[in-house]
Amino acid sequence: MQRTQRSLPVRLARANPTTIFLVTLVLVLVGLFAPGVVGGALLLALAAAGVALLLTTWPVQSPATRVIRLVMLTLLVTVALAKLL
Repeated sequence: MQRTQRSLPVRLARANPTTIFLVTLVLVLVGLFAPGVVGGALLLALAAAGVALLLTTWPVQSPATRVIRLVMLTLLVTVALAKLL
């Protein structure tokens, strides 16, 4: 049986970084400006996607990149929890 789909890391590597950045920026801004629970939930969903991406790409990341991503995810979760309270 031959695989017809590419693996996830290969598909992620081929994604356009500018598009991903802009989509993420829009989602963060919507989450920050949306009222209360809606904004917090959107930011937490974005953080969950970031954690999934971090876990998927962990073996190929440099230690400096890992630290930056962990700091950014921590900040995102902190802001999301602050919006929920």
